[in-house]
Amino acid sequence: MEFPVVPEVSDIVRHFGHALVAASVDDQPYRHWLLKDMIPVELATAVLVLPIAPPLIDECGGVRDLNDNNRKRCFFTPELRSQFPTCEAFARAMQTPAIARQFAETCQIDVEGSYLRMEYIQDTNGAWLKPHHDVPEKLFSLVLYLCTGPEAAQWGTDIYDNQLRWVGRSSAEFNSAVIFVPGENTWHGFEQRPIIGVRRLMEINYVSPTWRDRDQLAFPDQPITCRD
Repeated sequence: MEFPVVPEVSDIVRHFGHALVAASVDDQPYRHWLLKDMIPVELATAVLVLPIAPPLIDECGGVRDLNDNNRKRCFFTPELRSQFPTCEAFARAMQTPAIARQFAETCQIDVEGSYLRMEYIQDTNGAWLKPHHDVPEKLFSLVLYLCTGPEAAQWGTDIYDNQLRWVGRSSAEFNSAVIFVPGENTWHGFEQRPIIGVRRLMEINYVSPTWRDRDQLAFPDQPITCRD
């Protein structure tokens, strides 16, 4: 038996499309969309069993791009796509015009000519993120939670108001996701708390053509288009 089973790109697109249509919207303290059952469970399992070890980070400083830690991050690059069918299928699905149109319509953004960026994050005990808002070069931010374990549901993203007061936390239920359009009021982070095991998640963005870190892009020579 072949393992893991990687769904066809068309099946991933169809499954994700249904999840996005069924997403609930919360406008407090800023607009964000909450999704459940975002991707086929076979694909979620295939991501979890990728032979990619969590990075060894002594101190993150509350950010992901701190000095030498930045080079330890894992992106679905052309090289990774060529190595693992899981990465190839997932990235191909997020690159399709059908998905691009759904993001454009749901988030009311212009995605034409942007680029796909997918980061596989594996946080271990001691990881945290200080309150921040994403740079405007990210046209949207999607966080897909692939956390497992008895405390995993508590490993969601912390949300803050404009005074950086903690106002809530998204659920990290397995295969759930949150989407928001970055803005100056979209404060979020991850309060330091025990992580028993590994906090696994995917951050998926479309980024503007001015994105400087081209080595982070899934298809650096293929801009997003909504046209079939």
